[in-house]
Parts: sequence; C-alpha cells; structure tokens
Amino acid sequence: MNFDEFIATLPSSITRGYHYPLPDNVIKKLFLLADLGKRDIFYDLGCGDGRSLEIAATEFGVRKAVGVESNLELAQAAVERCKKIMKTRVIKDDLLKVDLSVATIVLVRYADSELTQRTERKLKRELADGGRVITIWSPFGLTIPDKIDFPFFVTKKPFCRARSLRDQIKSVYGQRCIDFTAAWLLAERYIDQLETVKTEYRRFVTILQSLVIWINAWKMRVACEEEIPPPVHTYLGIMKTFFDVDLSNLLDKY
Repeated sequence: MNFDEFIATLPSSITRGYHYPLPDNVIKKLFLLADLGKRDIFYDLGCGDGRSLEIAATEFGVRKAVGVESNLELAQAAVERCKKIMKTRVIKDDLLKVDLSVATIVLVRYADSELTQRTERKLKRELADGGRVITIWSPFGLTIPDKIDFPFFVTKKPFCRARSLRDQIKSVYGQRCIDFTAAWLLAERYIDQLETVKTEYRRFVTILQSLVIWINAWKMRVACEEEIPPPVHTYLGIMKTFFDVDLSNLLDKY
C-alpha cells in the first residue's frame, strides 16, 4: 500500500493527534519544562481522561486545572477521575469555543494542522502576555520557542516569529537545514521522549518517522542534501519490501 493508504488504516485519533494518552512521566516532563507551579491556571485542550489535570493539581499544586474535551465518553472519564480533586474542572465543549483569557499555561497536544492554526490565532487573541503554551513535536507556525526539550516546546506570549522556516529550524535545531542523519536522531529522540512505542515496533517506527521527517524537509526545501541520499532510497526499499508500505508517492508529490 502507498503511504496515504497506510495512514487511512490508522484511527483518526492517532493521525490527527486527538485523545492521544500521554504517560504520567511524559506529562511531568512537560510540566517541569514549562515551570508549572502554584500560581498557574492550567488548561489542557483535549484533556482525554483527565490524567494531566490530576497531576497538575495534586503534584504541581496549580491554582486551577481545567480540561477541555469534546468527546463525551472521555470527558465523563475525566470528571470521574477528578471529582474528588479540588481546583479541577472539566469542560465538555469544542476547544475553540472555550475562553482562554484566564489561562497562564495551555497544553496543546493535537497534530491536525488546520486546528493548530485556528488554535494559534485564538491564543494570540485571548492568552495574556506572559502566558505559556506547551506543544509537542513543533512550535506553532513560525514561532520561536522559549524553551526546548525536543519534541517538547514552551512558547511564551508575546510570540516571537521567525523570518523564515530556515531561521526557525536554526533556532530549534542549531542548523538551518535537516539532513537524513538529523532526521534519524530526531525520530529516535521523539520515540524515547514519548515513551509509548513498544520495543518490537521501535525499528519500524524509527524508519517511518525518519523518512517522513526528511521527506517533509525535502518538500519544503529545507533538506541539507541537494539530491535524495542513498540511505533514503535504502529505507524506502526496506519499508516497501518488509512492511508493504510504499512511501515513494510522498517524493512524487514534490
């Protein structure tokens, strides 16, 4: 199958980033990076079962922890989890309809590009100066993050915008382009930090993630290589031969 067909076999909650459960250790890493503390009003956009609210309230002692969840089943699970925890609240609504003006820190965990862009505009309108936004995998748009522990980013308002994608890449990764070695290292770092990939799937996910990172860089003209490097051809062949996933159509779209 080609890559589009492969993606179509996955649940939309995975491909769009909705309701993706984060392990407790990962949630704590995010909170430590963002300096979450007793003065903060924390909002989780797409809080799932409310695990982040519980940790924010009980372990980090925030003033208030608010979760927004449109999935009624997940929202109810969050309500049950947090019903005995002071300073928590679960809002069952569309995250774009919730007022964020009182928030001091917001966790955005979804990956859908259109929704992310709309959320960025909402945060620019509503979040007060000094408010922090936690994102996973990349900062919003061309914003330059204030703190980085890849793939986790904290960006403080007012947001600083890079002049170009290459400038943003330089601020995040220390160089203005992505070669395949960097793509591989980023994929490994992502897998290690998220703590969600089982050992038996690690090689497949690393190859897939590395190829997707490099091909996206190639298509956006921020890859370091001027020609498709031999490792990319090799791993494209491995994915097709051993996993029946053909990624060559991604290069064809360039």
